Amino acid sequence: MSDTQNLFEKVWNQHTVATLPSGQTQLFIGLHLIHEVTSPQAFEILRDRGLNVLHPERTVATVDHIVPTDDQARPFADGLAEQMMSAIEKNCREFGVTLLDLKDNRQGIVHAVGPEQGLTQPGVTVACGDSHTST
Repeated sequence: MSDTQNLFEKVWNQHTVATLPSGQTQLFIGLHLIHEVTSPQAFEILRDRGLNVLHPERTVATVDHIVPTDDQARPFADGLAEQMMSAIEKNCREFGVTLLDLKDNRQGIVHAVGPEQGLTQPGVTVACGDSHTST
């Protein structure tokens, strides 16, 4: 049997925190990218459980799914979009997470912000709650 590992196996093994009894692996996440659609639920769970974001310095939020293309003046004409924008602003402020909002020239599409801003680096594990992050 060979001890040779491919790149995936090397990165996986270097970031393994624990192997759980179920066989699942708990990994250390070096960068967590979040956005306004899926993050409110996670922040609410943290709030309900009295928990903090463990590494806010490794978490970056941006808004991209609800940003109007014609008029970005606040409040947004779409009430749900405004509600989501307000929620991510509040949550990031409360939990100490960096928010790339509409006033920040680094703001962009969540799965593109990491590489564009130099946040995504070789050997870093990245998690993002967007269906096509790996593209």
